[in-house]
Amino acid sequence: MYKKLSFLFLCLLLCGMTARAQEQVKSDLQQQAEDEGAKGHVATSRYLFIKAFDDYATKGQMEQSVKCAAKATALYYNENYYHEAFDLLRRVDQTIDTKAQADQRSALHYLTTKERFNMYMKLHRTASAQEQLNKMEQQAATSANDEVKDDLLFTKAIFYYSSGQTTKGNEVFQQMSAKLTAVKDYDKVDELFQTLIANGRRSNSANMVDQSYSRYIVWKDSVTALKHAAVVDSLNKQITTHEATIADKDSSLSSRQAVIIGLGILAAILAAVLVMGAIVLLRFIALTRKQKNTIKEVKENSALKAKFINNISAQLKPSLMKLDQKIPEVKALVGFSDHIQTLASLENDDAEVELEQVQVQTFCEQLVEEIRPKVKSNVEVTSKAQKMTASINKEYVTHILRHLLSNAALYTPEGGHITLDFKKRSARTQQFLVLDTGSGIPEEKRESVFKAFLEVKDLSQGDGLGLPICKQMAQKMGGDLTIDATFTKGTRFVLDLRT
Repeated sequence: MYKKLSFLFLCLLLCGMTARAQEQVKSDLQQQAEDEGAKGHVATSRYLFIKAFDDYATKGQMEQSVKCAAKATALYYNENYYHEAFDLLRRVDQTIDTKAQADQRSALHYLTTKERFNMYMKLHRTASAQEQLNKMEQQAATSANDEVKDDLLFTKAIFYYSSGQTTKGNEVFQQMSAKLTAVKDYDKVDELFQTLIANGRRSNSANMVDQSYSRYIVWKDSVTALKHAAVVDSLNKQITTHEATIADKDSSLSSRQAVIIGLGILAAILAAVLVMGAIVLLRFIALTRKQKNTIKEVKENSALKAKFINNISAQLKPSLMKLDQKIPEVKALVGFSDHIQTLASLENDDAEVELEQVQVQTFCEQLVEEIRPKVKSNVEVTSKAQKMTASINKEYVTHILRHLLSNAALYTPEGGHITLDFKKRSARTQQFLVLDTGSGIPEEKRESVFKAFLEVKDLSQGDGLGLPICKQMAQKMGGDLTIDATFTKGTRFVLDLRT
């Protein structure tokens, strides 16, 4: 009997050692990837995460497999390797469809769709990010996974805050915090608020930080009130119980003394709770002041940076104007100085943009006439704007359209077409469209052309600040400037405006 038990114990021990060995192989591969990432060895870390993805998939451990692939994807697009990132995600989706269980697929596809969403957010392609968010919503609904649904709410909140849709962001985050508050998971709600504030800081979005922190303060106050109310309610119930005991045993002096002692203890507890509440409130007030000072410092640093750059440019320009303006390099430096001052002014100007009514057809025809002398031979320049009025900031819109038309004249070959159009999309939205039949802008460069200082260029060939300035002007008016990805016969810029 003893030998049989020993043999059984030995078998169990060997099985346990084998299972731990297999677990160690899996953990080592993923741990190596994480360790290399911590050391800053991005390429090695990415390679190891992809190996871990393949290894987990071979063993049928699809959740760990997809999570490793997601980390590798992030390491790709954080270094702007978007093509490789999208290719990896396509391979992951194929692996999910062939190896994952049916009830797991939606939750796993949610993870890959979220990485696409993150890439489009990084590229500032809001429309594409919205499409991925819609897919994530469908996948979360079919996954029947509460963690996925909670993550979706959080992701939607970040998207709406990042894209300036503050009202929708508040609604989604209120829904999420209310859901967790209802089950008294206060620590989780607090963690979500801290994460949202941290995301706002990383993305340099003062609006997102301000909105998130304001809502955090309101929520914190309400939760403090709920906690105090719960304590008071509990104490009231105990007091009621003791009062009933007093009524039942009113004839007994000893019972009355016990009740009095109990009430004294409850009073002491209540006093202690109030003292603790006061301490928590004072600490919260101190934290609030610290956070407000941090936000103030960020805004002040941004304003000082813009002012500093503007002052340097202003001091350089008089010296440049003394040089021969016919020299291409001198002319380029003067233009660059003007662009730097414009960018700094846009970043540092918090004044509200003023609007005025204009006759759209006349306004567009004047811009078209300005550009005609600059186009190549046999290039047709037309305006399709109809007779109507629109409320716009004439200075900013003129600057943007004049720059877009000048670019179109430069890149449209002989015999081509340049068109300026205007569309009234709704009562409060309108569009100016500038299209040409030039060679077009490659897809991988469509977002980068709107980013200032992305690359070092020969200033005599342009400083690359024209479109970033136009983009900032559009956003200053509450709109946006984008490239229409659906237009394939050249380039079509879309200036969206809201009133």
